[in-house]
Amino acid sequence: MNRAKLGVRRVTATVGHATSELRMAPDFLIVGAQRCGTTSLFRYLAGHPVVVPPLFQKGIHFFDLNYGRGARWYRGQFPVRSIADRRVAGTGRRAITGEASPYYVFHPLAADRIARDLPEAKLIVLLRDPVERAFSAHRQETARGFETEPFEQALELEETRLAGELERIHADPAYVGFHHQHHAYLARGRYAEQLQRLFDLVGQERLLVLESADFFATPQAVWQRVLEFLGLPAWYPPVFGRHNAQAGAPLPDRLRERLEEYFEPHDEALAALLGEVPTWRR
Repeated sequence: MNRAKLGVRRVTATVGHATSELRMAPDFLIVGAQRCGTTSLFRYLAGHPVVVPPLFQKGIHFFDLNYGRGARWYRGQFPVRSIADRRVAGTGRRAITGEASPYYVFHPLAADRIARDLPEAKLIVLLRDPVERAFSAHRQETARGFETEPFEQALELEETRLAGELERIHADPAYVGFHHQHHAYLARGRYAEQLQRLFDLVGQERLLVLESADFFATPQAVWQRVLEFLGLPAWYPPVFGRHNAQAGAPLPDRLRERLEEYFEPHDEALAALLGEVPTWRR
């Protein structure tokens, strides 16, 4: 980020903190999972005539990385209510806002914080074949400079890298677990345990679980589910495209088979939790 943009953000953050009581609380959160289409879904929502997004980025990362900054800081990231309502006045509806931080679903403290601080907000989770998700996440972390090991070696190192991370996060809520955030290729794909935590703390009725394969194969049908869940009037993006996708070499068959075997019991647990077999196991 260049200095000019950084300066603007700092000034805006100061103003936002000072005017936090005038600002909107998020009506929805896209909480994950990483590399599952969260950027695309958020951009579609940000284009909806009734949605007024945060000022600078889709992900504020308050409930995972920035919780110590406090509720006023978080509220300061969102639009002023009166201004937002004027922006959508032609729709005859009140504006809504939200954000997308895909680490929320995986962070061990985020669900409890969300349940306590946003008792009315609705949550959306996107899931993807955990094998493809892990491989895509490694590609992204490598491109960002957070990963230096090849994929297969990173998988071998994961257990060692993550050792003690959960304990440190629970012991010190301000602790930011670098390995937990950037190197959990297998752990982030164990979806059932993450969703169960959300169901228990937030409530299943406030959570919409989608599959990215369905989202990209039949976007209009899945988009209609999102509109109904959030109570938004009918509106469709001009184009349903993929955002933040990254091309790369295919995953070797040998490694894919190994990972499919690893995730099999976790996918079975997910099917039992949701009452249907995920598309990647059909």
